[in-house]
Amino acid sequence: MKFISIKKAAEVLGVTPLTLRNWDKKGKFKAMRHPINNYRVYRATDLDKLLADIETTPARKPKPKVKKLQIKHE
Repeated sequence: MKFISIKKAAEVLGVTPLTLRNWDKKGKFKAMRHPINNYRVYRATDLDKLLADIETTPARKPKPKVKKLQIKHE
């Protein structure tokens, strides 16, 4: 089984290592822990699965911009 460092995983996903740490804390994309130094590492298969999920998920439509009502006093 191949493991990838947090730095390399962040590069592959196009996010920062801090984002991956936040995802891990929130349970969105859990990391494994290296048995010796306790660093976060990711399985290559989990990374591939996440990338495949991202590619097959349809893009979200942007929310329409709402104009604020401006009241002018005369």
